[in-house]
Amino acid sequence: MNGSSEPCGKRLDTYEISLPLQVRAQLIDILNQTLATTIDLKTQIKQAYWNVDITNSHNLHELFNEIAVELDLYIDLLAQRVTTLGGLAIGTARSAAGLSVLPEYPLHIVEGKDHVSSIAERLAIYGNLLWENIDRTAVLGDADTAYLYAEVSMVVDKRLWFLDAHLVNSVLQVSNQLAEYN
Repeated sequence: MNGSSEPCGKRLDTYEISLPLQVRAQLIDILNQTLATTIDLKTQIKQAYWNVDITNSHNLHELFNEIAVELDLYIDLLAQRVTTLGGLAIGTARSAAGLSVLPEYPLHIVEGKDHVSSIAERLAIYGNLLWENIDRTAVLGDADTAYLYAEVSMVVDKRLWFLDAHLVNSVLQVSNQLAEYN
């Protein structure tokens, strides 16, 4: 991530962690990309939170806020893990936008179901990143970071399940309305 073979973070060699220096550098790069993606995801969810029509979608408004609050916690945990490994947490909005694996949020949407669909798509991408990083960090020998990823992944999967339920209910409501119309 830092574009060189040098470890990311100026303090790596001063920390007495049992992981080898180059392994910690790889872990820090993985964590910083996840940190950036988590920051990006949180801001995209806030975009949905601010713009979902609260008169018809109060539950969505609350759900989006709950997810954003959870992501705030994970942002701190990821950044703290980077610094625990002796690295420098890279978490500015500008750096996050450049390192995130997520697509840009569609700014034109206004319907609740469209926000749900867009957020669900991004949570699925994020969930896949977490799963990949569980394996990557475990292979590198860092059970603590793999565990952190697993903890975040379980909550993200649950939130994705909630969003999918909203999408299914939306489809069922449209089907029922069409049946009543006919």
